[in-house]
Amino acid sequence: MKFNGTADYVATEDLTVAVNAAVTLERPLLVKGEPGTGKTELARQVAMSLGLPLVEWHVKSTTKAQQGLYEYDAVSRLRDSQLGDERVHEVKNYIRKGKLWQAFEADTKVVLLIDEIDKADIEFPNDLLQELDRMEFHVYETGETIRARQRPVVIITSNNEKELPDAFLRRCFFHYIRFPEAETLQRIVAVHFPRIKETLLAEALTQFYEIRETPGLKKKPSTSEVLDWLKLILAEDLTPADLKRDPRQLLPKLHGALLKNEQDVALFERLAFMARAGR
Repeated sequence: MKFNGTADYVATEDLTVAVNAAVTLERPLLVKGEPGTGKTELARQVAMSLGLPLVEWHVKSTTKAQQGLYEYDAVSRLRDSQLGDERVHEVKNYIRKGKLWQAFEADTKVVLLIDEIDKADIEFPNDLLQELDRMEFHVYETGETIRARQRPVVIITSNNEKELPDAFLRRCFFHYIRFPEAETLQRIVAVHFPRIKETLLAEALTQFYEIRETPGLKKKPSTSEVLDWLKLILAEDLTPADLKRDPRQLLPKLHGALLKNEQDVALFERLAFMARAGR
């Protein structure tokens, strides 16, 4: 069972090594990187490449670890008891299976994505230590123990918004997705826009990297944002000459696809003003 990337996902050598190492070790793969570098998509492509079903658990700030196991709906059971519903005698009717339960009871091996784990409370990763380590958990309401029929391939993503506990990190295989170099980014673009002209791509990527490297930029544009930008450029049928930035403001054409806050737009306007004043 080896991951080598897919036709729709350009995986660097170090990323494929990380995925395959995690699969071999049967440990969760913790993937960090800038937002928009393909961390979530990686899990989908790993599942596709290995021919495995995908179970996705998208974590929010309000998500609790228990929700990944199961939830007991005591309120519905109380209401049904008041209404004389026969379902009330079977507690299993009020147990809602979480994503880990679904992955554990699957007939075949699955890929389990725990997406953006750093969004949740700091205790969230610690609360999953035993379940991810032993691949089992206890359901107190029914007295049963749920064990994984086959150990899933677990991929956990983080945008590095908060530090994760050492005990959790120790149980993971770690990989940081660096922002792609120009050659890798060209390969990524070729997957999405195979007919784009080389001269247009060269001009667009030159400007893109110049923008990313601008000192003082609050949010650097990501891989997904450059793909959006190129899609707009192709839709508008712009030429390399059209992409040349106006020295009076330095903002790139269709800059709303790349710059996502007013501070960064103001930064380029300020740089243009300073350049004019220095003439």
